[in-house]
Amino acid sequence: MFLYCGIACRRKSFWCCRLLSTFVTKTRYLFELKEDDEACKKAQQTGSFYLFHGLAPLLQTSAHQYRAPRYSLLELKELLGKFEQDTQRIEDSVLIGCSEQHEAWFALDLGLDSSSSISASLQKPKVEAELKGSFMELRKALFHLNGKDASLLFTAQALLRWHHAHQFCSRSGQPTKKNVAGSKRVCPSSNIIYYPQMSPVVITLVSDGTRCLLARQSSFPKGMYSALAGFCDIGESLEETVRREVAEEVGLEVESLQYSASQHWPFPTSSLMIACHATVKPGQTEIQVNLRELEAAAWFSHDEVATALSRNGPYIQQQNETFPPFWLPPKLAITHQLIKEWVEKQNCSLPAYSDQVI
Repeated sequence: MFLYCGIACRRKSFWCCRLLSTFVTKTRYLFELKEDDEACKKAQQTGSFYLFHGLAPLLQTSAHQYRAPRYSLLELKELLGKFEQDTQRIEDSVLIGCSEQHEAWFALDLGLDSSSSISASLQKPKVEAELKGSFMELRKALFHLNGKDASLLFTAQALLRWHHAHQFCSRSGQPTKKNVAGSKRVCPSSNIIYYPQMSPVVITLVSDGTRCLLARQSSFPKGMYSALAGFCDIGESLEETVRREVAEEVGLEVESLQYSASQHWPFPTSSLMIACHATVKPGQTEIQVNLRELEAAAWFSHDEVATALSRNGPYIQQQNETFPPFWLPPKLAITHQLIKEWVEKQNCSLPAYSDQVI
């Protein structure tokens, strides 16, 4: 869909037509909602809401598929009324996106509010029974969601958590006030404006040319391995962070690296995952695991990784479930895509990632 917009050309005294894409019009519309409280309140009247409880999104199942349902403002008010909740709680919602038709999408946590940690009158089991769904911890939901729902829920959880944790000004100690869209908080006392932030994290798939290095932490589900990851330190460049993290965690020195892609990741408190491929110096393949950081790390062959990638289906821990001995993060995680790129590169018998020397 494209829209025509008349724009006055100052150098030439006539009107010209400019073609605006759907992306541009959506972006401009969302910018308006973030900056104009009245416009955002108006958008809530015709918008829809994703629901959370204790930062866990509401999911419903249909034909073995999970979906994140949306509710209109009227339906949300009826729900709050049924549980004897003040509809003013809707003011705690945050804007997370919109459709191509400019239907605004919001998220509201029914288990967290600005006055208490957990709302006693909105107990999770009762809400789940009323809505015929379940509030699933987002890490587990990753195995069931499609990409569109996951992206919106990532944004929603990150914003809801940030607002719950930043209700007071760090300078004055006074309560801060959220704007309607939830794109910022303002301290009325000091006039300081606070914006939600993400922490940069490098996630690096290390290769020696024919094998890739994967590692696991004790907190991972049994059998799951992933690429190396770590937060960027203040003052570091991306390249410096990669070299330091690889040296710290497995005792290897990176010779070259190549940027792959990035992804917002809501864990632990909203991170920007910066994915890279890296190769180690020839002959330096002996791993020295830093047990303060990792539980284990090992080199894996192309065939081992390709087999793990080919496994379908979620691996959600249950009482009688047997995990495969080696499996990878879900497809929605950028780690999965990074590993898939490496396998495809090996399939094509192309040189390893060595064109950007650091």
